[in-house]
Amino acid sequence: MARPPRAPAIALREGVAPSAVALPNMRQPPWSTLLDFLDHRMPAVGRAVWLQRMADGEVLDDTGQPLPPHTPYRGGLRAWYWRHLPQEQPVPFVETVLYQDAHLVVADKPHFLPVTPGGRYVRESLLVRLRQRLNLPGLSPLHRIDRETAGLVAFSVRAQDRDAYQRLFRERKVDKVYEALAPAAPQHTWPLHRRSHIREDPQAFYRMVEAPEAEALPDNSETTIAPVEQRGAWARYRLWPRTGQRHQLRVHLNALGLPIAGDQFYPRARRGPDEAEDFALPLQLLAHTLAFTDPVTGQQRHFESGRSLDWDVALRDGG
Repeated sequence: MARPPRAPAIALREGVAPSAVALPNMRQPPWSTLLDFLDHRMPAVGRAVWLQRMADGEVLDDTGQPLPPHTPYRGGLRAWYWRHLPQEQPVPFVETVLYQDAHLVVADKPHFLPVTPGGRYVRESLLVRLRQRLNLPGLSPLHRIDRETAGLVAFSVRAQDRDAYQRLFRERKVDKVYEALAPAAPQHTWPLHRRSHIREDPQAFYRMVEAPEAEALPDNSETTIAPVEQRGAWARYRLWPRTGQRHQLRVHLNALGLPIAGDQFYPRARRGPDEAEDFALPLQLLAHTLAFTDPVTGQQRHFESGRSLDWDVALRDGG
């Protein structure tokens, strides 16, 4: 079931949008009340908890009005509620807002901070932090970068502008440049163009792999890679992704035998996705540059991250 959009009458709480559940249209629903349905639909919450939330006015309709415990089941009704969240581990790094106008926000994200809420990170996400900090409840990301990656992320401020900006990314009209620290490789001829078919690792859902050439699957990823600086056994690379597959740059460099310094998942998993972070060993991958023609104002946009890669991390990572 697709998640419905946030009802405009319902405010954010600490920058977090409410969740919603839609009641199916059925000739003879087996539930007589909304409470019965919620208890069936989300049993892990527990009937007593739902009853208390509804009594406290924390389950709402589209207009923001509370739905009391005796609310009858009605197909098509949407019930809005806030998840009760456990204490989150703080991400001890702060984002920077590089640009803001009436249409666009560009932020410089630190390592370890996810762009959007998910899993164990909700309040500790770039989107929620910016909604609170800038008082922009309708802020929406135009693209994503990995939680472990630092650097530029663009957001639309107004819902009516969002599709125009997102179309730039869908149609590959945004010039994106990344930088990474990885082992030096003088044996390669540079620049190198890596194309492959990337898919989820069947042995570990949190990793991606290149499909074997023998499977003859069509390429779905493309990156141009070139070294720009070398210090001993390590080099700083510039990467130009033409596509945006999950973990694409990490997978492409690893496939060349050049795993990025600080990478916890490539070439092997050094920790599980839910294990504690090592904040002293960030992935040395940076979303450095975004450039495009603004579809709303017509202006030429060019943004560069103020962050830099840390050669000391490469040395600590076994270099």
